[in-house]
Amino acid sequence: MSDAPVKFLLSERELPRQWINLLVDLPGDPLPPLNPQTMQPAGPPDLTPIFPMGLIEQEVSPEPEVAIPEEVLDAYRLWRPTPLYRARRLERELDTPAHIYYKYEGVSPSGSHKPNTAVAQAYENARAGVKRLSTETGAGQWGSSLAFACSLFGLECEVFMVGSSYDQKPYRRSMMQTWGATVHRSPSTLTQSGTAQQQHPTGSLGIAISEAVEVAASREDTNYALGSVLNHVLLHQTVIGQEAHAQMELAGERPDVVIACVGGGSNFGGLAFPFIREVLRGGARTRFVAAEPSACPTLTRGAYRYDFGDTAGLTPLMPMYTLGHDFVPPPVHAGGLRYHGDSPVVSALVRAGVVEPRAYRQNDTFAAAVRFARCEGIIPAPEPAHAIRAVFEEAQAAREAGEPRVILFGLCGHGHFDLSAYDAFLAGELEDPEFSEQEMADALAGLPETPAIA
Repeated sequence: MSDAPVKFLLSERELPRQWINLLVDLPGDPLPPLNPQTMQPAGPPDLTPIFPMGLIEQEVSPEPEVAIPEEVLDAYRLWRPTPLYRARRLERELDTPAHIYYKYEGVSPSGSHKPNTAVAQAYENARAGVKRLSTETGAGQWGSSLAFACSLFGLECEVFMVGSSYDQKPYRRSMMQTWGATVHRSPSTLTQSGTAQQQHPTGSLGIAISEAVEVAASREDTNYALGSVLNHVLLHQTVIGQEAHAQMELAGERPDVVIACVGGGSNFGGLAFPFIREVLRGGARTRFVAAEPSACPTLTRGAYRYDFGDTAGLTPLMPMYTLGHDFVPPPVHAGGLRYHGDSPVVSALVRAGVVEPRAYRQNDTFAAAVRFARCEGIIPAPEPAHAIRAVFEEAQAAREAGEPRVILFGLCGHGHFDLSAYDAFLAGELEDPEFSEQEMADALAGLPETPAIA
């Protein structure tokens, strides 16, 4: 029996004490968000109606590191640091010389990476005297994470859950309600934004964001919390990559390629940004792969433009790859990746050639997830199944080249609430929606008139 280690663990004393702010390392001058009324750069006054000043300061911080408050660290200790695994059984299954590692975030209370920012956002809102938070959720990981975080800091939580996921994942809804949240199916008739979108009953993250922002903007006691896309959200997630960096040192290796799925960018940024900083500062030659669905190919086929972060046009305009804020993706089971846009920081890195995006079909990702589960034991959520599919490509490339490449990927959550999707796949009934050229043209035709990006 081999005594080679499989798990690489850190103690609570080794928790990162700061978040990494990659914004200051981006190539060139970062493009600012724009106020859609004036087309001038959006500043703190544009954000204070729905965000506390503590998060706004993090959003625009010029500092390379931001200290993590002790109250947030105390909550992180409930599940952090999370384990890093060497996927030795998968390596044998794939017959590859590659060394495959994965950072597993499914040990958190809600079963994904989302509490890393949910706790930080709930803390800052509670510190500012806010009583309620409203938010959207796609597959339910973010909504359940914010419900959990609000329960820690005594806040009420109202969640607008994308309609297709509300129907597909009822137990995610039960988790949110267990932690005290109120959950609505989106599009709802509770808001003007939802009422205007009743022709799209499956919903989208863009629609749900509009509903949650509308509620926050209309109530003095309520702020909005976003689970991805914005700088402060990705900032909070960098605890993942910092831990992974230390754990790779324990394993005595450095990754040749870092892979993560991407929807709005929080999972990808959380794992990759600490390693990307090394590359941008000339200290490493690591490659980075962002894996997304073929049915919602924002980074691989979208336009790099200013666009709204939501469907109703209530948010500032952000520079990002986008399929158009009116685009409603087909109801694939990776609900957390059904977003028309992406993080401005991740988008800038793709445009600069630092990150390579790849898109995968739904059945191919589930085939990879099942193969992974039968080797490693963990049933992945549909979102990181896209990363696993990319890992298989990299492992095959290593075998063909005869090189022992080191692959690190993010397993950002478990699939225990996605077993109906696995049922459909195993029965041969899982659909494989594609994004047509006509859908692309229709979506981009609705983009707002904004200043061109050089």
